[in-house]
Amino acid sequence: MDLNAVTGKVEGDAGVEHGARLIAFTDAVMGNDDDVLARERHAVRAVLSPEAFVDTCALIAAFNVVDRVADATGIPLDPMLYAVSGDIREELGLARFRSSANTPGAC
Repeated sequence: MDLNAVTGKVEGDAGVEHGARLIAFTDAVMGNDDDVLARERHAVRAVLSPEAFVDTCALIAAFNVVDRVADATGIPLDPMLYAVSGDIREELGLARFRSSANTPGAC
C-alpha cells in the first residue's frame, strides 16, 4: 500500500483492491456535495459486496469520530511516538491541517 494515495500523489488503486474508488467515496462522504456523494456511493456499491460496503461506511465514520475527538482534546504525542512518527507525519503532510496545532509535540 502506498500512503501517498491519501495525499493525491498516486494515481490508481495504490495497492488496495478498488483503492481509487474507496478514496473517491471517502472524499465524497467527507465533502459537502450531495450529487458527488450519490454518484460515488453508487460507484462503490457496484464493486463491493453489501457487507464490504457497510464495513467501509463504518470505517469512514469511525475515523471521522476519532479525528473529531483528537481535534477537540489536542491529544499530545508522547516523546517515543513523536520520534518514530516524524517521517510518516511529513510524508502525509499532516502539519498542513489546521487541527495539527491541537496536537502538542506534533509540529
